[in-house]
Amino acid sequence: MQLPGRLIASLERISGFGREAFERLHSSGGQVTSVRINPARQSEIPNLQSEIPWTEYGYYLSERPSFTFDPLFHAGCYYVQEASSMFLEQALKQTADLSKPLKVLDLCAAPGGKSTHIQSLISGESLLVSNEVIRSRAAILKDNIIKWGCENVVVTNNDPADFAELENYFDIIVADAPCSGSGLFRRDPESIKEWTENNVQLCSQRQQRILADVWPALKKGGILIYSTCSYSQEEDEDIVNWLQEEFAIDYLPLAIDPAWGITDTGKGYRFWPDKVKGEGFFLACLQKKDGEETAFFKTKKKIEQASEKEMDILKNWMKPAGKSFIRYRQTVYAWPDIHFNDFSYLLEKLKVIYSGVQVGELMRDKLVPGHALAMSAVAAESIPKTELGYHQAISYLQRRELRISNAERGWQQVSYRGHPLGWINVLPGRINNYYPKELRILKDK
Repeated sequence: MQLPGRLIASLERISGFGREAFERLHSSGGQVTSVRINPARQSEIPNLQSEIPWTEYGYYLSERPSFTFDPLFHAGCYYVQEASSMFLEQALKQTADLSKPLKVLDLCAAPGGKSTHIQSLISGESLLVSNEVIRSRAAILKDNIIKWGCENVVVTNNDPADFAELENYFDIIVADAPCSGSGLFRRDPESIKEWTENNVQLCSQRQQRILADVWPALKKGGILIYSTCSYSQEEDEDIVNWLQEEFAIDYLPLAIDPAWGITDTGKGYRFWPDKVKGEGFFLACLQKKDGEETAFFKTKKKIEQASEKEMDILKNWMKPAGKSFIRYRQTVYAWPDIHFNDFSYLLEKLKVIYSGVQVGELMRDKLVPGHALAMSAVAAESIPKTELGYHQAISYLQRRELRISNAERGWQQVSYRGHPLGWINVLPGRINNYYPKELRILKDK
């Protein structure tokens, strides 16, 4: 692996950089695979080797399996995530009281690693807005939020500038900013060809625009967590310096164990892959000193809720306590009552592509249940369930025909090792497979 000479030269002055060890590691061809367990769906995950020290639910794997052919992956029991980026957990735990109701924005969220991590750490009374500006990536983000079983999340497809209208709204903003990507060269060697000094400068300017645009949405005393997967100082410490020059903001140091191998540069935390078991990563925490501590907001839009007749249908499918049932045409969503006003406000101000739990479609006085309902914790306990073996589960995930002896007639939630995968509808002589077409496994094992 031939690293760009200009990149290496630019890193010589940065704390923690050791050229020989850095280049040797990138030439070694070694790879690190890590996953983060879903605490709401703990199961026995194969190949777990050791714990990632800066996160409660992160583990290194002894080898990289075929995640495509692991039903537990599709059941949302774990997320495949780069180990260094899980340091976000320390940033959140050390700068905020996660037991309190918080409003959190994950600004550049796709494909969903940080959002699912945040959702596992915040309380059920907290609200997460998970945003992605690119529409196709926002759809992937939505799928991962559904797979994780979230109900206190709103997925949006907005430019960072759109959030300026939500003045003083968020307690925490996580900005894992688009960057030149040099921290992932070991994982993606092809990206080396795309690295240029000019691209670093363009990324730095874009990062400044993103942060300036979203700044009004952070309340006084709120926390900004900024991160990149770039080694370049222009995208890391220089951005922290720029923030301190442009805004009323305090830099927040974190407590780190020296054994972790993380480098404290005084303006953030660097993950050099020759010193930590993970890829290149940078993170810094800052606190806003001006603005207001609370946001004033009210909604004008009237939200259509399910009728009494429709509720009679829905209550057979859901645990209705603490939920409001919202209709958009024929589609029904379940919103937590405690977030009703916030969900309504966000629906009015942003391009919301998903919120709460999509229960399903009402058709001729019946509900066609949505995939999200099967994957959530709000599905009624009384819904018939069918446990699948491994080969049955793979066939189901490939959206192939299933053969289940003595299956009860009607809609059923199918599971693998007790964890939900989706719906089937058992009819005379056949079983309809309702696993979403866009999620199906396309290849054979």
